[in-house]
Amino acid sequence: MEELANESGDNLNTDDVNTDDVELTEANTENQDESHGDTNTEEKAERLTKLPMSRIKHIMKMDPEVSLASQDAVFLISKATELFIQTLAKEAQSFTAQSKKKTIQKKDVESAVASVESLVFLEGALDI
Repeated sequence: MEELANESGDNLNTDDVNTDDVELTEANTENQDESHGDTNTEEKAERLTKLPMSRIKHIMKMDPEVSLASQDAVFLISKATELFIQTLAKEAQSFTAQSKKKTIQKKDVESAVASVESLVFLEGALDI
């Protein structure tokens, strides 16, 4: 017999918990999520990305050839950017670990760019 503490601090036995109530609560939560409509969908899309979508959209619109950008396009560009940054950071971190350091430096990023074939297009981009 396992004991649980509820919100008020009272101990409960797991035998006393009605699993039907738990399943109904989970179903109600899912239904509430679906009932919010389009604004909830936009909020979920916002939460799925770490980069601010409004900033991504602004950067996209800086291109004179882009006049309109759909939310789906902005989301996909944002996700692709996050994955690119993640890949570059992991590769740079591996060079940092090889040199037994903890801080990623510019030389580590340059080493990653020079040695990873998919990042070769960045050669010379760090020369400022």
